[in-house]
Amino acid sequence: MADRRARMVEYRYLRDSARALVEADIDHLKTGLSQKGFAARAVDRVKTGALDIYDEAVDVAEDNKGALAALLAAILVWFARNPILSIFGIGEDEDDMAHERDETAERIDPYDR
Repeated sequence: MADRRARMVEYRYLRDSARALVEADIDHLKTGLSQKGFAARAVDRVKTGALDIYDEAVDVAEDNKGALAALLAAILVWFARNPILSIFGIGEDEDDMAHERDETAERIDPYDR
């Protein structure tokens, strides 16, 4: 019987300790939210996350300067592809494009009767 009583006292002590911790956490949250609102905390977390991502991107860019330069060059060439192809005479002529438009306009719709 004494063993059960000792366990019950121990469990009661653990329960009371846990309850005191939860109440202390709730008081801490209330104090924190009264000083700074939820929206302000969310904005601060987003700013911190964005700064962390920016710092990581800068570190990766510094470590891979060659790959970054190749990527930027590829993007530049992609956007300038038509003028570059026209310099070499490889690009499509306006006459070819007009001829293709005329052919599609002349096609007959089989369901149009």
